[in-house]
Amino acid sequence: MFMTLLKKDLKLEFRSKEIILSTFVLGLSMLLVFALSFQNQTKIIYEFSSGILWIVILFISTFGLNRAFSIEQESSSMWSWLSSPIDRGLVFLSKMVSISIYVLLAEIMFLIPFFIFLKIPTNFSLINLIIIILVGTLAVTAIGCLISTITLQTRIRNVLIPILLFPSCTPIIISATKSTLLILKNKAFIDWSFWLLLMITFFIIFSLFGYIIFDRVIEE
Repeated sequence: MFMTLLKKDLKLEFRSKEIILSTFVLGLSMLLVFALSFQNQTKIIYEFSSGILWIVILFISTFGLNRAFSIEQESSSMWSWLSSPIDRGLVFLSKMVSISIYVLLAEIMFLIPFFIFLKIPTNFSLINLIIIILVGTLAVTAIGCLISTITLQTRIRNVLIPILLFPSCTPIIISATKSTLLILKNKAFIDWSFWLLLMITFFIIFSLFGYIIFDRVIEE
């Protein structure tokens, strides 16, 4: 059932490409702003590059999370979750994974412009960077999907999501920023393993919590 729900969300998005293209354009626009602001400031932008990257990821994640349950809301089909004989927690997990995929695809598209525009050296482990981006994105979307679920029935949902998401994701962004900077400086795994474990812990906790409470939120 999980795969069926996930395939449904992915098919709808890949037909319209609404979230992926919009998040990519937003991320690229933010990168251009930072690149022009720090023009000819190579040392400064290198030190702040990891923070810039995760600020962009946080903002584009917010855009994707605002659209997490939009299709069901616009078509008034959320009642089908109540009548369907399925584990409703799987709906939460499928939404979390689908949003993560959208955001990761947008990140992949703007990573190359990120290194080109900000003139960041690429003499580091790309695999380590991919691991941090993957885990960090999953942790952010896990928190974001939980917030999106809690605010599902509110009228100002689009306003509440960023207001609640930004402070909630502060530990994730700090961990991701510090570990990314250490990776860009070619530090050993032991130097940034603590931050990686912290992000994994947040991802597991919020994923399980969202899975547990989704059923009650939908019924209310």
